[in-house]
Amino acid sequence: MKISTNLEYFNEPLHLESGRILSSFKLKYETYGKLNENKTNAVVVCHALTGSCHAAGRYDGDAKPGWWDTLIGDNKTIDTTKYFVICVSILGSPFGSTNPLSIDENTGAEYRLKFPVLTISDVVNAQMRLFTRLGIRKAHAVVGGSLGGMQALCFAIDHPNFSDRIVMLASTYATRAWAIAFNKIAIHGILNDIIFDNGNYDKNLVAKHGLVGMEVGRMAGHISFLSPSSTDMKFGRNYVATDGLYELKGRFEVDRYMEYNASNFAKKFDPLCYLYIVKMMNIFDSTRNYDDLKDALSNVKAKLTLIAFKGDMLFMPDEMKEIYDALNDLGKKSEFYNIESSYGHDAFLVECDKFENYIKKALNE
Repeated sequence: MKISTNLEYFNEPLHLESGRILSSFKLKYETYGKLNENKTNAVVVCHALTGSCHAAGRYDGDAKPGWWDTLIGDNKTIDTTKYFVICVSILGSPFGSTNPLSIDENTGAEYRLKFPVLTISDVVNAQMRLFTRLGIRKAHAVVGGSLGGMQALCFAIDHPNFSDRIVMLASTYATRAWAIAFNKIAIHGILNDIIFDNGNYDKNLVAKHGLVGMEVGRMAGHISFLSPSSTDMKFGRNYVATDGLYELKGRFEVDRYMEYNASNFAKKFDPLCYLYIVKMMNIFDSTRNYDDLKDALSNVKAKLTLIAFKGDMLFMPDEMKEIYDALNDLGKKSEFYNIESSYGHDAFLVECDKFENYIKKALNE
């Protein structure tokens, strides 16, 4: 599989939904496979909240491959011998694209809290600039899960001629109060961490030690990605062998796992970037500029493949079913699959064998 990592600069303004303007911006992206002569075999893959453009393959020295390596590659579900797969680190991401730690050309200083609030539409519009520059006028398909699914839906609504195939997994058309409540724990923890210092933190210090507030928020977020049954199956009531049962700070194995996961995450994911991306997720509402969901979907031309997971407590299957029902009422092509899974929200990253045939079917139609 041919892998290429690139950084594209745009010395041109990007007008944002908020009314603000990014005078210039950059996008980091990764591609797999080869673009055909007619530039019609591109499959756009959209990453989730904490993801990046590194969707597949393995960098030298990496312990793990890209986040969807199970699905993307030669002779895999998204077959890179047939398709040119492209994944872009979204605006606001700490992984290469313009974000709150980028330099504001107007001041010569980092944006920090002066960075504009972004929406999913802004992210998608920026990506469309990149695809236009690459000569990709029409993608073979757009595929994304969770926050990536929001992007996929936005492509279908805002850019209806860009692709005839949209695959959306474990997502929603508007973020509900339940998900916003989970995100609030992280927001509150970060903003009230003394080291955060109203966005003026030492980023090198945070990269080395992390933020306790960020760790707490990550624990809450991680719980929302799982489910009671998957957590019980993985950890049960197992106790850390080196900890005393009657020690106040003694831990269960699930305690140790949460600490480990949160500590690592807080060191590798910038807290300001996290705040901005969570804000982007919270305010996502594809009906905001329309009368209702049917009105928002009225201009959709693509066939939507909607894949939900029964154990998902973050974006519940009923939310995806609403999109399917609205498309049906409009007489538009769509299909809905509610996958039998007790894993939780992250099933779209972990249990690929349960839905890969539906993605393959969508790509082959």
